[in-house]
Amino acid sequence: MLDLWYKNAVIYCVDVETFMDSNGDGIGDFGGLADRLDHVEALGATCIWLLPFYPTPNRDNGYDVTDFYAVDPRLGTLGDFVAFTHAAHDRGLRVIIDLVANHTSIDHPWFQEARRDPNSRYREWYVWSKEKPENIHEGVVFPGVQDTTWTYDEVAQAWYMHRFYKHQADLNIANPEVREELEKVMGFWLQLGVSGFRLDAAPFLIEYRGLPAGEQPKDDPHQYLNELRGFVSWRRAEGMLLAEANITMDQVDEYFGPSGDRLHMIFHFMLNQHLFLGLTRKDAEPIRRVMAQTPAIPPKSQWASFLRNHDEIDLGRLSDAERSEVFAAFGPAPEMQAYERGIRRRLAPMLSGDGQRLKQAFSLMFALPGTPVLWYGDEIGMGDDLSLPERNSIRTPMQWADEPNAGFSTAPAKQLVRPVISDGAFDYRCINVAAQHDLDGSLMSVLQRLIRTRRACPEIGWGKCQVLETAETSVLALRYDWQGETVLTFHNLGDHAVEVEFPLDDVSRLRPLFCDQDDRTMRDASEAIPLSAYGYRWFRAQGERR
Repeated sequence: MLDLWYKNAVIYCVDVETFMDSNGDGIGDFGGLADRLDHVEALGATCIWLLPFYPTPNRDNGYDVTDFYAVDPRLGTLGDFVAFTHAAHDRGLRVIIDLVANHTSIDHPWFQEARRDPNSRYREWYVWSKEKPENIHEGVVFPGVQDTTWTYDEVAQAWYMHRFYKHQADLNIANPEVREELEKVMGFWLQLGVSGFRLDAAPFLIEYRGLPAGEQPKDDPHQYLNELRGFVSWRRAEGMLLAEANITMDQVDEYFGPSGDRLHMIFHFMLNQHLFLGLTRKDAEPIRRVMAQTPAIPPKSQWASFLRNHDEIDLGRLSDAERSEVFAAFGPAPEMQAYERGIRRRLAPMLSGDGQRLKQAFSLMFALPGTPVLWYGDEIGMGDDLSLPERNSIRTPMQWADEPNAGFSTAPAKQLVRPVISDGAFDYRCINVAAQHDLDGSLMSVLQRLIRTRRACPEIGWGKCQVLETAETSVLALRYDWQGETVLTFHNLGDHAVEVEFPLDDVSRLRPLFCDQDDRTMRDASEAIPLSAYGYRWFRAQGERR
């Protein structure tokens, strides 16, 4: 029987180099991560997602890889990685890792040999053009920072393609040798205990951009996703592929596969962007609209829901007017924005540190269809450092305690991989794990209860979701049904209290599961449900009306 563990998981994303330093060199490492697994376990997460930890020149936070079969020596050794995975498994935590399959660093030995020798097998592992391509400015991923998608290499006497920065040369995924090598990479890490991969930039793996027409595969490029799925399932039956794919709703079948035989999970970027539009307008309509547009997916497939991740909040799927609304509400200053489409702030400062709004936002995200994903530090409401370049603003060291360097490292402050946040409302002396530990009402304690509640509601991960109609446009009311059980969730995005009525013929009583008020009273389903400003309530339905 297939182990579809990801259907009801809670995923916690960690950047190893900023989580915990165990040897005092100012850089987080696998020893430190292993030492802090108790925090992840206590929070209630069931899976850890690791950002790239491979050897790298580190021009793009590790997404410029020079060796897919090793650990960045700053972060530890392969032995340290294995010790960490064993410690995680001992706590019931699975581990998934980033697979950066679209490109390598230009310092990777493959690329270095490819540029030196036109007859090298590695020459065909990348995408080259002897003539200057006509479209070198098209398709840039980082507008304002990146100018082109092609760069001329003096050694190779040719142009190489890079959808990202010029120091990240695109691999020729159409080349069978490249595909075989990527399978070896996946097999290597699966053998070392990982339970799957987050596929970085998944859409670029199947577009074959830059290849001459005669060199492009003639079959459906999405078939490559079937190949990846087949290999992972063969090597580890419960292995999972989670794709970073900012797709439209008419592409869903192409990525999951009509029978669910391609990607296991996809981040629901469309829902994320409209969630922030809803928070901006204090109106649930944008969320309801996208949920109505989202097609049904195969039973083995799953969405990943999130508020923040390691990148900017990408608002590229919103209209220009809608994006301007969200910018005005949550990132009005130019330094808060990135790449003409996104916001490079953490959630807490976006919501002005408002505890009620933060708790509601997390409750809302956990109530959405799919598997919730958390970014480290958001569980305590960490802030951002806008003096750092681009996306590094939200990748500051984890704030553990009111101790030097926030308890992250014993190194001198000037040696830290990045500075800790040490002033303002999100100063580590005020915002840290120790201060919120076992503190009733703290953001972290509320999130712990929320995660416990969500894990006890498999209806959300497995069941059928229905958006309930209410008279209040600020309220998102959801119903989940699975195996004869029903869960109802209500979220008021508005800044004033409301009452919600929702006649359901097959429900008589409502048992409170989680709410923003201390209310454990069984309710009659015929009664209106009061919701405070930015309020939230979860119920389990019981019995039928007579």
